[in-house]
Formats: sequence, structure tokens, C-alpha cells
Amino acid sequence: MPVNEPAIVVSPPLVDAHIHPDKTSWGGPWLSRRAARALPEYIANDVRVQADYLASVEERTVSLFRTAIANGTRALRAQVDVGPAQGLTNVHGVRAAADRLAGLLDVQIVAFPQQGLLTAPGTADLLDAALREGADLVGGIDPVGLEHDLDGHLDAVFGLAGAHSVDVDIHLHDGGEIGLEETRRIARRAVTEGLSGRVTISHAFAVAEATGDDLLHIADVLAESGVWLTTCALGTDPVLPVAVLRERGVKVAVGSDGVRDAWTPFGTGSMVDRAHLLAYRTDAITDVELEQAWDLCTRSGAELVGLASHPVQADSADRLEFDAECLAAVVVDRPAPARVVRGGRVVARAGTLTG
Repeated sequence: MPVNEPAIVVSPPLVDAHIHPDKTSWGGPWLSRRAARALPEYIANDVRVQADYLASVEERTVSLFRTAIANGTRALRAQVDVGPAQGLTNVHGVRAAADRLAGLLDVQIVAFPQQGLLTAPGTADLLDAALREGADLVGGIDPVGLEHDLDGHLDAVFGLAGAHSVDVDIHLHDGGEIGLEETRRIARRAVTEGLSGRVTISHAFAVAEATGDDLLHIADVLAESGVWLTTCALGTDPVLPVAVLRERGVKVAVGSDGVRDAWTPFGTGSMVDRAHLLAYRTDAITDVELEQAWDLCTRSGAELVGLASHPVQADSADRLEFDAECLAAVVVDRPAPARVVRGGRVVARAGTLTG
């Protein structure tokens, strides 16, 4: 009797819209972490751990990137620390790693002032230099919660964006009405600075916590301004209500955030796993809901980073193939792609690079 061949599910490549590769311990020995309760403690732990790594930023990043590629990631937006503790070392290291994997992975680098832009002396000048030496976007972080100066922080971030003609990606952990007001102000600046569609708010916890009319109002503000949101479905962090936001016209993408770094022992470098976590955290049940989680990790991410996103056919040059019954099953079962195809060439099989 003939043996039934496994069903083949074909998908666009995955995109990691928010990841911190310079922080990772990937490929090295086990990293024991210190507990932290507030953002400044996490940042202090991270600075200490990065200083103690024996492997270079480039080495650790290449190790993580190879794992991501083997698991179907085609492009990513890397949030890379720039500040007094690192200078431009991390930007140069991540750019070198990306260059080594050219043709397999597209990498956008955000110059990210994690220690503070205004509160860490010299950071503004370092960001300016980073944007001349390998960074593609300018970042920001909690203008009120960390910097205590909303106008000053946004002036600095958008000033750098204008001077270098780059996009903006701001971490916003601040919650409640403070976070919503920051969100409104960022959206307003996106419009007045001519950056509609080119500004991202990462995490956006205040939006994730909003309900009722507050949620609908802020969604409309974001949709009208073209501001993107990214979410990472982490631990107990608030997760964006992606279905409501997309219905209101808000653009949303998904990332891994930290992977095996000072902040967290978790993370696999696989956006297949992240699609699963997003579906789980948003209580996806139906096939349509499960497939929405996948779409956020593929098509939406591709749009964010500027990759062309066309309907994928069985012979598309860039595609993923899964031995699975359907796409919803891929989200639930989390298999590595049976084949990762780049430019018409198989570059990975079952989670392992072929070359």
C-alpha cells in the first residue's frame, strides 16, 4: 500500500521585529543571573554582565543569528546598546556579525540608549556617532520613567532622526496614564516631523494595559499617525491586544526581546516559538486566531523592516516549508522548519544550517 506523504505547509519567512543580540550569552557557558525588581536594577545587572563576557559581541551575535536563520528568520531589528558603558563597541560587533551572514539575514540596527539619553552624559554624541558608523535607526527609552524629561528626550531622539534621515524606535515600558500621554506625544511628533509610518513604540505597556474607550482612543491616535507597535509576549508583561489594534488599523509586529541574557534565562532564537507564545498569551483558540499570530511574525514584521511581502507559493525564492497538517498546527506544535529556502536555495533543514 502507498505510504501517505506528510503535508507540506509553505510560509513566508519569519521576521524578528525586536531583539537584543548584543546582550546574549548564546553559545557560551551558563549565565547565572541576579534578581531585579525595577528597570534601573535590570540595567545595572546588564552592564555588569556585558563587561564580564569573555566572547566578543560579534561572536555571540553570530551564534544567535545562525540559530535564528536555521529556524526560519529572514530579517530582524536589533536593539543595540549605545552609551557610556559600551561606547560604539556593540554597534560595530553586531554590524560585523550581520556582514558575515549577508545573504542569509537582513539586519537593522537601532542605536539604543538603554542607560538613558539625557541622564547618561555623552550618550547623545555617541548616538550621533553610531548613526554614522553602522546604526540604521535611533532609539529611545522611557522619557518620563527613566529620563524624567518627556520634551527633552523626544527633542533629542527626533533631532537625531532628522539630522541623519533615519527612523525611530522607542522603548516604552511606562504604564498607566503617563505611558498613554507619552504614546500620544510620540504619535504627534511622528506626524509633525514627517515620520508617519517610520516611528515604532516597542513594548507599549500602557497601550497593552488600556481597556474600553481608553484603548479605542489610543488605537485611533496610533492608526492616524502611522506609528508601529511591537510586542514580545514576555513573562508577566502586558501583551498588546493585537486583534483590537489591527481592527482599528494599528500596525503591530512581534519580536524576541532578550535571549539568554542578564534580563532573562529564557529565549530560543526561534520566532516559531515566539508565535506560539503570542498565541498562548492572547488566548488564541480558532485557526484564524492562531494564523493571526503567525501573520504578525511574518508579513507584519516584513512590512516593518521594509522587506517586500508577496503571497508565497511553493516555488517562491524565499520561503519556509513545514512538515505539518496546517499553519495553525505549526503555531501550536512549534516545529523547526523542515526546509528554509533563501534565494531558491535550501540553507537549513530541521533547525540546522546546511552550510
